[in-house]
Amino acid sequence: MHPDTPEEGLPLEQLFAGTGMDIKASNQKMKALTSVEGLPFDPMRSMTFNSRRAQELAKWSDRNQFSESLHPQLYQAYFVRGENLAETDVLINTVDLSGLNTEDARLSLQSRQYKQAVDEDWNYARSLGVTGIPTFVYQGYGLVGAQPYEELDRLTS
Repeated sequence: MHPDTPEEGLPLEQLFAGTGMDIKASNQKMKALTSVEGLPFDPMRSMTFNSRRAQELAKWSDRNQFSESLHPQLYQAYFVRGENLAETDVLINTVDLSGLNTEDARLSLQSRQYKQAVDEDWNYARSLGVTGIPTFVYQGYGLVGAQPYEELDRLTS
């Protein structure tokens, strides 16, 4: 959740400057975790992009019951192909790859139809103390970051 990331994106080195984060090690850990789950991930990922509009598009897909088609394609675009999700053409291509109606998606993005709903989601997340994604919250307890299934199971037990 870096809402102030410029639309052209930021190198991960700049985003995490001064934090002591080992980006290469973090990407390798993520690659290992995603591999266990059979998910692709590019461990050479070096940029982060503003995902605000992608979140609005995801909300469009949720409200229209298209999530199962769109969400995996958004994941592929960002974490596998390293595409800039702030760009309308990238988002529309992702909708097209999902087999969904690109014109409806474009109209939703242009009208910012789901801006308020995403604002409300962000405000709710902040009220829970969420500062990073993914964060899993269950009955007042949380886990931050990509977690193996066993950790999520432990959270809910």
